[in-house]
Amino acid sequence: MYLSLLLSPALLAISIVAKQCINLTVPVTISARNGVFNIPTLQGNADATTFVQNLTSIRGNFTEEALLDYATVSGAYEISAKFCKPDVENGKNPTVQVLTHGLGFDKTYIDIAVDQYGFCTLSIDRLGEGNSSKADPLSVLQAPAEMSAVYELTMMLRNGTLPNVPHAFSKIVHVGHSFGSALSYLLAVMYPTASDGLILTGFSQNGSFLPTTTASWDSKLARLNQPLRFGNVSYTAVSGALATLGDSSSNVTALAEGLSQYNITLGELQQLFQTTDLGDFLDGAEPTELPHMANLPSGYLTWTDAGSNQFAFFLPGFFDPNILQFAESHKFPYTLGELLTIGSVPLMAPAFKGPVQIVTGRQDAIYCGGDCLATGDPALASIPAKSKAAFPMAKAFEAYIQPNTAHGINLHYNASGAYHVIQRFLNAQGLAPS
Repeated sequence: MYLSLLLSPALLAISIVAKQCINLTVPVTISARNGVFNIPTLQGNADATTFVQNLTSIRGNFTEEALLDYATVSGAYEISAKFCKPDVENGKNPTVQVLTHGLGFDKTYIDIAVDQYGFCTLSIDRLGEGNSSKADPLSVLQAPAEMSAVYELTMMLRNGTLPNVPHAFSKIVHVGHSFGSALSYLLAVMYPTASDGLILTGFSQNGSFLPTTTASWDSKLARLNQPLRFGNVSYTAVSGALATLGDSSSNVTALAEGLSQYNITLGELQQLFQTTDLGDFLDGAEPTELPHMANLPSGYLTWTDAGSNQFAFFLPGFFDPNILQFAESHKFPYTLGELLTIGSVPLMAPAFKGPVQIVTGRQDAIYCGGDCLATGDPALASIPAKSKAAFPMAKAFEAYIQPNTAHGINLHYNASGAYHVIQRFLNAQGLAPS
């Protein structure tokens, strides 16, 4: 769990005793107007590179070039979720936060512990990710369809029909990260009364830096990059092959001795496994807890290695290096449909009346190009602050810039500071449990 690796022992002790959680598998029926794209089936990693070259080219809008039409997609799926409530509830009118993660993660990224404030949380694996149902990575797994799943869960919370959660919530806040923020924003556009407040982390409406990040990922087919997690290689086959190698410590020693004649040290060998896609190839040599993620179709992609991960999500010097290795070994894929539609959300949410807070790391590379304060306009405090115009009816708007933090806010040393800012904002806007 990303959060449990980051929190101090004192905070962990609080979170362990202060909340009750249940894991849920929630049936949902989605319906959405998705794009129909003319994208050939990817046959290998070279095709993934070609797709990204087309997507990031300045010659035109590849999403529009590939778009043939629109079609309604519908179907029944299952969403994996975790619902948590404080041991001691404050009053009879609790507030629930719906937590939606971004690309490359699952619900463990944004499972924020907010027990001292008394909020309930529903963290979800987005449709197509984690333990939620897989779906077609091009025709189904696009922003509109994934937002439809979030909407269905929201209505269950509102109506008191979420399985094993017998409460109808009158106060629902949507907390997203990155693509999860885009989905929460889209929800406010399409269904402005569904949410009572928005917290958009790792977010701005400046998409001019997305091509740089997408190119830096050097995308590979997920099934080829981490075949033991996302391919069709069985654990039994892997464990059998490893057993034939004998004692691992003696093998490593022998390998190091063999490489020494080529002036390759054991430290350099460790770097080879930790920072290149060779390490990714070996990740997952254990029984999988993600049966839905095995044998993924080729439209599921992932960035190539820990270097690509760091470029997009981490600020050097302000995170534990072990977190980067953990995040890389436990990363999750993204899809062709998500990449084609991540920038297609409307520019304004004109009818949304709840409070809105954007929380973005100052050194966010994806949405700020590495400096959210570099606006070029003395009258504009930050790049995310420009989004105030997108919410003309919002009760309140705040753009908070988290210092010494890149795109993956929860992966940095000072993540808990951002949590406190979020909860104070919600309390000030009347969205605290009561």
